[in-house]
Amino acid sequence: MGFQFGSFQSVCENAALIVCPLLGPGNQGISPKCYSRSVDVAGTLIFQPSTSFVHIVAIIMTVIMILHVRSKYTAVGRKEILMLFWLYIAISLFAMFLDSEVIPTNNKLYPWFAAIYTGLVAAAYCCLLINGFVGFQFAEDGTATSLWVLRGASLVLFTLGFLIAAATFFGKVGFSGDKPIALYVIYLIWPVICVAIYVVSQLVLVLRTLDDRWPMGDVLFGTAFFAIAQVLLFAFSNTICDAVHHYLDGLFFYAVCMLLSIMMVYKYWDSITKEDLEFSVGGSKAAVWEVKDPLLSSNSLAPPNPYGGRDTGSGSNSDDGSWYEPPQKSRRYTQGY
Repeated sequence: MGFQFGSFQSVCENAALIVCPLLGPGNQGISPKCYSRSVDVAGTLIFQPSTSFVHIVAIIMTVIMILHVRSKYTAVGRKEILMLFWLYIAISLFAMFLDSEVIPTNNKLYPWFAAIYTGLVAAAYCCLLINGFVGFQFAEDGTATSLWVLRGASLVLFTLGFLIAAATFFGKVGFSGDKPIALYVIYLIWPVICVAIYVVSQLVLVLRTLDDRWPMGDVLFGTAFFAIAQVLLFAFSNTICDAVHHYLDGLFFYAVCMLLSIMMVYKYWDSITKEDLEFSVGGSKAAVWEVKDPLLSSNSLAPPNPYGGRDTGSGSNSDDGSWYEPPQKSRRYTQGY
């Protein structure tokens, strides 16, 4: 069967997606024509072992990126980008258990975990979309407004993705695995829309507000990795699988390319915020803060004495500019006080 909008038949025949075992006529599942070999670990079959390894690497790399982001205390969009990376860790963790079938597809919990995974994917792309507008400062980054808009929108998309997936898997309220159009939109179309808007917004941001054009390379590389991931998974997965005798399939390269695209998102964010560190003024982290306001000078901050001018120690300037030496009695009073 060829491509048909709203149908997972041709998609699942080419790609071993997490939702595929729960779709098809009667929700009996759709199997790929070719998939990666499984391995026996202590009597337990582990499917997609190479892909699971990539998920572990992805979690480790994302933790490293999170630590680097947290070290940039005053960077623009710091808290917002952290939420995206935490969502990616959650997605990788769920994918590792579901792709490997540590949670078997015939287990009663599998549909619920797959629904949570679907909600996390929808929320992550929503988070990416909103992060694309943080640099425009429609709301000041890091404030309650910015963070709660991000959290609220992500929660809405998580809930929507979860409910659509659960209703489709269990055949409730008019949804079915035979014609999962809503799931098709939230699982396959929504990510592409979010990525497209994010890329356009960042290109506009770089061209209009930055003197440096190098960050555009990070955006374009990230877009390329995302596009390659989709092509390798949905168009060439079976070809790859047959060519390497079932040792790998398109899902492995999809996971690798998605990790690289997330790393490019981090690299892009880091490249446009590297001069926004605390104490980084004029390109120097150890910059000296110079007081420009004469009202804040040391002489103006000295307490006035009763004889005119300001007291600066042994003597001070009087109002007419001459040097005035206060009497000894006054000096003893000041010291005694």
